[in-house]
Amino acid sequence: MSSETVQPEESVNRSWLYRPPGPAFYDEMLAGDGSVRPQWRTLLERLEEMGEAGFTRRWQEGRRLIHENGTTYNVYTDPQNTERPWPVDPIPLALDSVEWAQIESAIVQRATLLNAVLADLYGPQNLLRDGLLPPELVFPNPGFLRPCCQVPVPGGVYLHLYAADLARSADGRWWVIADRTQAPSGAGYALENRLVSARVLPDVFRSAHIHRLASFFQTYRETLRALAPPRKDNPRIVLLTPGPYNETYFEHAFLARYLGYTLVEGGDLTVRDDRVFLKTLGGLLPVDLIVRRQDDDYCDPLELRTDSMLGVAGLVQAVRSGTVTIANALGSGLVESAAPAGFLPGLCSHILGEELKMPAVATWWCGEEPALKFVTEHLSNLVIKPAFPSAGVHPIFGVRLSEAERAALVEKIRRFPRAYVAQEQVALSTVPVWEDGALCPRHLVLRVFAVASGGSYSVMPGGLTRVTTSLDDLVASMQSGGGSKDTWVAADGPASQLSLLPPSSARLNISRATFDLPSRVADNLFWLGRYVERVEPSLRVARAILPRLLQESDLTAVAAVRTGARILAGMGRIPFDIDSDGYLPGSLEREVLAMIFDSEARHHLPWNIRQVRRLGWLLRDRISADAWRILNQLEQHLPPQPPPEPLRFSAAQALLDQAIGTLSAFSGLVMESMTRGDGWRFLDMGRRLERAWQMADLLHYGLGFECEADSGQLEVLLEIADSSITYRSRYFTSMQPELVIDLLLMDEANPRSVAYQLARLREHMDYLPGSRSSIRRAPEARLAISLLAAVQLVEVRDLGCADGHGRRVALENLLTRLTSELRSLSETLTREYFSQAGPSRRFSVF
Repeated sequence: MSSETVQPEESVNRSWLYRPPGPAFYDEMLAGDGSVRPQWRTLLERLEEMGEAGFTRRWQEGRRLIHENGTTYNVYTDPQNTERPWPVDPIPLALDSVEWAQIESAIVQRATLLNAVLADLYGPQNLLRDGLLPPELVFPNPGFLRPCCQVPVPGGVYLHLYAADLARSADGRWWVIADRTQAPSGAGYALENRLVSARVLPDVFRSAHIHRLASFFQTYRETLRALAPPRKDNPRIVLLTPGPYNETYFEHAFLARYLGYTLVEGGDLTVRDDRVFLKTLGGLLPVDLIVRRQDDDYCDPLELRTDSMLGVAGLVQAVRSGTVTIANALGSGLVESAAPAGFLPGLCSHILGEELKMPAVATWWCGEEPALKFVTEHLSNLVIKPAFPSAGVHPIFGVRLSEAERAALVEKIRRFPRAYVAQEQVALSTVPVWEDGALCPRHLVLRVFAVASGGSYSVMPGGLTRVTTSLDDLVASMQSGGGSKDTWVAADGPASQLSLLPPSSARLNISRATFDLPSRVADNLFWLGRYVERVEPSLRVARAILPRLLQESDLTAVAAVRTGARILAGMGRIPFDIDSDGYLPGSLEREVLAMIFDSEARHHLPWNIRQVRRLGWLLRDRISADAWRILNQLEQHLPPQPPPEPLRFSAAQALLDQAIGTLSAFSGLVMESMTRGDGWRFLDMGRRLERAWQMADLLHYGLGFECEADSGQLEVLLEIADSSITYRSRYFTSMQPELVIDLLLMDEANPRSVAYQLARLREHMDYLPGSRSSIRRAPEARLAISLLAAVQLVEVRDLGCADGHGRRVALENLLTRLTSELRSLSETLTREYFSQAGPSRRFSVF
């Protein structure tokens, strides 16, 4: 079919016209005669019914869901190292059940074969002795970890999770183009894609009888559960991540939450007496199983990669001792190399006694003379890759090289032939994607997943389909800007409904323990609370003074604006002279608007709001979906660019109202939905400490000098502190400095007062691990008592008196002491609970 061929109108409505690239590529949706393939008919019929406009409205909902969920992918080449929204196409890839059964059988066979190869190479190494695999492909391979030889592996299973990248050639056959055996990624993204497509096309999804994915993850969880020590009903399983800068960190947090495991980094674990422990606030908790999502050579700086900052010293010895299991097993990255692909047919016949059901794309290892000769003579039709996986090294397509470049590459290969493999270039099949309101063809690679189960493997009934950026690009890579799709596998009848909830027969002892909180997580929760409260005062001050800037002739408004300016300047938000009584309204307005919209300066609102969102991102596995959506929404209030000058003032006021409302929603969610454990406690301590600090600054710069009772200064202070209604209900319209000081500083019944925050901090101290295990009061508890006593014992009349220079010295001295001791309290909490090198009393075995 030529590139101008269009499928008949009776098959597809004009609004869904689609032109495949031609007979050189297999098209997944259209057959060679232009007819729609059977597995696509239901989908296209429903798309025709809803029309282009209806589908576009649905896809807007899908994009909103991706944005709300914070589904992202980190791109290493981005100079700012910022995450990008996960690129999902709304049109899924459809596969029929017959074809899928063939793929499933081939993947089960391949996973079984590669697992057996690993078991031999890390065990007796008979394959090397019998000449079935060249030693040059094993011992020089960086993926071969000598410390892992002869290390016992439970059940002989190295590959608990396996993935393969498949490509379909022009003749319709599927080929394996890559194996993923080390820490296969993508299963979580496949599940996220399914959640999006099921939301966008729920009616189509149900009527097409698409296989669900929950059964695969249920099997995966059961497999991991079986790896734990026997007779342990509730093993401690952790998911080890390299951290938030890894390209697939979202998936790590997503899977940890979905499967119910604790997400940890290397610094959260320690090895004592050949046993792995999780460092928590309550002490050291033994770990039974580690699901690793980082390269195996980074896992132990003691025996593997000595420069690794991501691993756990002594981990290999703990595995060797049999006290912990790692999935996938350390060293399983050995068979990710493309070089052994040419030997797999012989290995399959020797080990399994079967023919390889789905061969890898034709591969030549240049370390053999016949292969080297073939590669150098046919370079223009081949793809050159390193024999062993290497980060940042991209495949070289011979067809795209000039004569001089080919000659240079041949010379390079001849100098060190064992370092290169060549593979046949596959004409990747095409699939429609939704782009600019039309269906356009793109090349695809399908990643399928298998999990060890019952002595064999179970394959996910679907997968992660990745598409290229254009028809000219033959590399489907997310790092290169590619996209993804959901993969629909049709069932013969209604799909089974499964849940990841445990069966009712699985009985566990009742537990209300909340002490399994890693120090790193407690630190992030504490600072999330601080940044939330750090943002709110600036929002409220700006909202209070912006409308008053338009009331220049009103002396009360002028006094209120001057007070607000002093507060913002004292907090470091704007460069304003707090000792000056004069100001220019125009310049102050520009400074306040810059504080609201300028995202570069650390003291401006956008930077601090992004810190709130960043900390929420780091806590994805610890906070609820509702809490994450609220924190993510807070950043969405910020415009990508400052609005035009005439609209900036009104846009600022709208932004301030929305942001304050969002923060209030988060505070309500924290109070009503979080279990009162150590996580909530550290989050609330961060909030209370920061609110007390901010309120002390508010009083310092707003009331540290003499004022008239009716000047508007007291009124704006009450408005900023959200205490106007309380004050007026007690004192009506009488404005007196002493009464305002009492309400905002000393009233323990006012949730905005300094005393209220200090009282809550004092209460929290009694429940911290340090206070539970110590006879004497811990340093942080003594500081909290001192802070609260300083406020409770002072006389409010002394604070309200001004000296001969018009300054309230007693008030300033008290507030200075409070901020100093609050800083000391923060530093003490950090030293005692958050530092990885903290006191030994925190890390006793529980």
